[in-house]
Amino acid sequence: MPKVEAYIESVANPRVKGWVKLTERKYREREGRFLLEGVHLVAEALQAGWPLEHVVYDAGADLPEELLRYKESDEEYDSLENVPSWIPVSPEIISKCSATDTPQPVFAVARKRIVDTDRLFSEERSLVAVLDGVQDPGNVGTIVRGAAACGATAVVLGRGTADLYNSKTLRATMGALFHVSVVEGDLKELLPEAKSRGIAVAGTSLQAARSCYEYDFSGPTWLVFGNEGSGLSTAVSDLVDSNLIIPMTGRAESLNVAMAATVLLFEAQRQRLFNADNNQS
Repeated sequence: MPKVEAYIESVANPRVKGWVKLTERKYREREGRFLLEGVHLVAEALQAGWPLEHVVYDAGADLPEELLRYKESDEEYDSLENVPSWIPVSPEIISKCSATDTPQPVFAVARKRIVDTDRLFSEERSLVAVLDGVQDPGNVGTIVRGAAACGATAVVLGRGTADLYNSKTLRATMGALFHVSVVEGDLKELLPEAKSRGIAVAGTSLQAARSCYEYDFSGPTWLVFGNEGSGLSTAVSDLVDSNLIIPMTGRAESLNVAMAATVLLFEAQRQRLFNADNNQS
């Protein structure tokens, strides 16, 4: 049985103070831990076998079945190393550790996973979404979600990009974080390495002449997306092999970065599935 610890009531409890600190990026980075808020994210993490230290819940609230089964039996876990302790607390503690005005009655203390950058280069037909200074947490989370949905190899977060472990980013991923590798790195180092290994590096531009539907995504490809206002930084733009445009037959000035990333990721998926089906027929 998973361990159920003693009830904690006071927000002045030292343990609670440590959890509250994880609402700030500097403490998350220092400790390698972060908070997952809400039933859906906690359940997704448990189902994916993500390393959780604690599941903290409102002692006066009823846990939904999708969480209760993990609390009552360790048979649900893929590894005994991933069995968290369960800690009942007061509603005041739940509220103190939440970034929302109407917090759900559960959160988890999770450990960050360090992804080896070699994984980015090891897959034969890798598909990687690269973010260069994408600042809106909702956009970052949506791109992670899209990458997971189309079976991408990874998402790379370059400098200046919103924190993956920000509560808004995590909510926007809808749990997709647990199903795709996410790497933080220096694009001025990673992109040249990718190119030296024969990986195509493509970006988007309203000034580009080449349609994304004419581009061949069948080989290993990294798709680079820039800041919402200024696009790709000069240093990163210089490392892009091809600039693509998403044709728009209707009336709109442009697509936002999350929409553009979704279109390109799924066009890559479409080509790969379509070509694979054709080759088999």
